[in-house]
Amino acid sequence: MMFENFIRENRDTFIRKVNDIATMLSIKPEWLMFVMYFESRLNHKAVNPITKAAGLIQFMPLTAHSLGTTTDELLKMSNVEQLDFVYKYLKPYKGRMKRWIDVYLAVFYPAAMGKGDDYVIKNDLVARQNPIFDINKDLDISVSEIKKALQKHIPNEYRYLFS
Repeated sequence: MMFENFIRENRDTFIRKVNDIATMLSIKPEWLMFVMYFESRLNHKAVNPITKAAGLIQFMPLTAHSLGTTTDELLKMSNVEQLDFVYKYLKPYKGRMKRWIDVYLAVFYPAAMGKGDDYVIKNDLVARQNPIFDINKDLDISVSEIKKALQKHIPNEYRYLFS
């Protein structure tokens, strides 16, 4: 399994649950693992000091609240328990995550899901908070820029799953 060495606790149970969630969402488990790796390095205790986003997919405080929890409660959960909220968050997007980038966009900017590479997120705040994606530094972020930035983090042996 991709990035399994980053799973510090409950590795076998965590991987089984990721596979189950991916099956329920009709996505590849490697896509989900990549999103969690990119967002938190698979560290369920990760916290963004600026946005206060927390956990495996960096739940924003308002997002956590909408899921019936808080970021503080998420941080007290095990990595396996937190996967329940990853699933709960992604479940409404089932059927719309047809490509690996759609799984990432469901977490990062759902309005861009299913859009072409030329789709642009015109939001200065999003661009300033995510400079890794604003490759040309124009304060707009295209799906193409997001894909290019993310592809640098996909190990060569898994690239075929992300084409």
